[in-house]
Amino acid sequence: MSVKNGRFMTEERALKIIQTGETASIEFKRCGNGISKDTYETVCSFLNRFGGEIFLGVEDDGTISGIPENAVSQTIKNFVNITTNPSMFNPIVCINPEVLDIKGKKVLYIRVIPSSEVHKYKNVVYDRAGDADIKCTTTNDIAQMYIRKQNIFTEKRIFKYVKPEHLRLDLLKMCRQRAINKRFDHPWKNMDDMELLRSAKLYSEDFSTGEQGFNLAAVMLLGRDEVIGSVAPAYKTDALLRVRNTDRYDDRLIVNTNLIESFDLLMGFAQKHLWDKFYLDEFQHNVSVRDQIAREMLANTLIHREYTSPYIAKFIIEKDKMYTENACRAARYGVITPENLDPVPKNPIIASFFNQIGNADELGSGTRNLFKYTKIYSSQNPELFEDDIFRITVPLVFKSENVETSTNESVSGKNVNKMDITLSENQQKIIAAIKNNPSITQKELAEIVGISELNIYKNMIELQQMGLIERMGNNRKRQWIVR
Repeated sequence: MSVKNGRFMTEERALKIIQTGETASIEFKRCGNGISKDTYETVCSFLNRFGGEIFLGVEDDGTISGIPENAVSQTIKNFVNITTNPSMFNPIVCINPEVLDIKGKKVLYIRVIPSSEVHKYKNVVYDRAGDADIKCTTTNDIAQMYIRKQNIFTEKRIFKYVKPEHLRLDLLKMCRQRAINKRFDHPWKNMDDMELLRSAKLYSEDFSTGEQGFNLAAVMLLGRDEVIGSVAPAYKTDALLRVRNTDRYDDRLIVNTNLIESFDLLMGFAQKHLWDKFYLDEFQHNVSVRDQIAREMLANTLIHREYTSPYIAKFIIEKDKMYTENACRAARYGVITPENLDPVPKNPIIASFFNQIGNADELGSGTRNLFKYTKIYSSQNPELFEDDIFRITVPLVFKSENVETSTNESVSGKNVNKMDITLSENQQKIIAAIKNNPSITQKELAEIVGISELNIYKNMIELQQMGLIERMGNNRKRQWIVR
C-alpha cells in the first residue's frame, strides 16, 4: 500500500472499501459509546492471521455514523493505552489509528499488519475464521498457530528411531528410473540408496538439536504403512465418486499408504471415473487433458498438506464438479488466480522429490497449468481457495456413460463392505440449532454444541460444502438456511 503525506488511507479508497462491505480482512465497528471489546478481539485475530483493516465509526451495513469530533482524541488515546498495556495485550502492539474525514464525519482507520508472534487479548488467543473472530481454546489450534507463525516446516522433524528397514526402499528403484526418464543425466543415476536419500534431504540433521536421521518427509514419501500410521495417525485421503448415488457414493477409495503409491492410486481413481478429451499441444503431441488436471489437483493435495493436522484430505468427483480438500498451513486467505499467484512452499522437501520423479512441476507452474487445461476441459476456470483448509474445485461436463459403480469400496487395494456416509453428532446438533434460530452466531453454536468456535467454523464449512446449509443475505444480517 502506498503512503501519501504520511497517510495509508485516502477518503476515496475508504469509500470504495466501505461500499464493498465487510470481508475476512475488513471490519466495521460502530463505536457509538467508545471502543467495544470486540474491536480488540478483531485486532488480536488480525495480528494472528493475515492482518486487516478496521473502520471505527461505520455500521455493519456500511452506514457511516462517525465518531463525535470532541471524542476522537480520547478514543485514539484509549485504543493505544489498551494495545500497549501488557496486562491486556500480550505481546503488546503499537498501532496508531488514522483520522479520516468521510462525508463530513470522523472515522478512525486502523491498519493491522500480521505479526510474527502469537498474540493474546485478556489472555485469550483469537484467530480469524472467515469474517468472525474465534477463540482458540484447544492445544492443537494454538500449536498450529505457532507452527504457522514460526514458519516451521514440520516435514523436517527428525524421527531418530526410524531406520532404513522402516522405509519402502524397494520404491527407490522406480523413483530413480522416473527421475532418469525425466532427465537422462540425473544425479540419482549413479547414487546408492543412502546417497539418494541424503541428496533428497530425506535423511538430514537438525542443527538446533544436533539430531540426525530420517525426517517426516521421508516417512510420508517412503514409509511402511504401519510406520506412517504411528507417525501421522490421522493421515489418509478419501476419494469418492458421487454422480448417480449423491446421498452416498458410487465408488470409494481410501488411501493411507506412502505418498509415492498414493499418487498412483488416486490417479487411477481419476482415470477410472473421468472422461478424457483429445487435445494436441503446440508441438502436435497428444495430451491427456484429464490426466493433466488430475495430476495438478492430486499432487497439490499430497505435497502441500499439513500432516500434523487431523483433518482428512478428500478427492471428490460429482456430476458438475470435482474437488480436493486438505489441511493447510495457510500463508494467505482467499481465492488464488494466476494474476495474484504468490506461491509459498508448504513442504519443500516433498515438493522437490515429486518434481524430481515427474509427479509435479515447479512451484507456481502447476497452478497455471491447472487454469490452462481446465479451460480446455470444461470451458470454465477452476477455483483455488486458501485457508486452513485448501480447496481446489474444477467444473465438469460429465459423461454419465463413463460412470462405473461397484458394490464394494476399495481401501488401499482391499475390499470392505460399503458404509453410509453420515453426519457427525456435532454436525447434527449444528443443523438442529440453525433450524431453531437461523440468525445464530458461531459463538452461540459453540455454547450449544459444546466445542470450540474454531471447530464450529470447520464443521460449518463442511456442511456448506455438502450443500446442507447456506448463508443468505448481506453483511452481519445474514441468516443460515438449512437445505
